[in-house]
Amino acid sequence: MFATTRWSLVQAAGGERETPAREALGTLCETYWFPLYAFARHRGLSPEQAEDRTQSFFAFVLEGNVISRADRQRGRFRSFLLRSLQNFLMSEQRHDDAQKRGGGRVIQSLDVTQAESRYVHEPTSHETPERLFDRQWALTILQTTLDKLRAEYRAESRSDLCESLEPHLHGDENRLPYVELAARFGLSDEAIKSAAHRMRRRYRELLRAEVAETLTDPSDVDDELRSLMEAVAT
Repeated sequence: MFATTRWSLVQAAGGERETPAREALGTLCETYWFPLYAFARHRGLSPEQAEDRTQSFFAFVLEGNVISRADRQRGRFRSFLLRSLQNFLMSEQRHDDAQKRGGGRVIQSLDVTQAESRYVHEPTSHETPERLFDRQWALTILQTTLDKLRAEYRAESRSDLCESLEPHLHGDENRLPYVELAARFGLSDEAIKSAAHRMRRRYRELLRAEVAETLTDPSDVDDELRSLMEAVAT
C-alpha cells in the first residue's frame, strides 16, 4: 500500500529534476504550505513578508538541490520542511519588490488571503512557532483526509450520507442519533450503524495513507500519527 510514497520518491531522486519526483514534491508543498506560512507569521513576520518568504522558500526547494541534504534516517517531510525553512529564514533578505516574490515562481494554490483569515482566527496562544507548526500540520492532514473521503462519497452520489455521518467520525456532541439518521435515509438501525462503521474505517485508511505520503519508512506511520494527534490535543 505504501511501497512508493510521494516523499520516498522525492528522496530517492536525491534532488535531481526527475519529473515524477518534482511532481510529487510539488504536490506535497502545495498541500502543506499553510503550516509554514503560520510558522513565519508566528515568528513575527507581517502577512506580506510571510507570503514573500513562503513563496521564495518553495521556489528554493523546488528549483534547488535541497532534497539531497535531507536526512534519510529521519525521513519525515514535516521535519525536513521545518528545518529547511528555519535555515532559509535566517539567510533570506527582505524582498521589497513584489515582482520578486518566490523568485518569480508562484505556487498558484497558495491563497494568502484565505491563509491570513485562518491565521488570525487561531486562538491566542503563547506556544512556540514550532508547536504551532506541528499543530497546523496535523490539522492539514486531517482536513486533507476528510476532503478525500468526501470526494469518494460524492463520486458515488452519497454526499448527503457522508455529511450526515461526519459528526460520528469524531464524536461530535451535536451528532444526530442513529435512529434519526436511519429514518432520514430509509434504512434500518443496523444498516446506518454499519454505514457509519465503514465510513470510520475508510477514514482511518485514508488518514494512514495521507501520513505515509510524508514519510520514507511506512513503519513510522503509527509513531507519526501519535505525534500529530498529540499536537492537535495540546
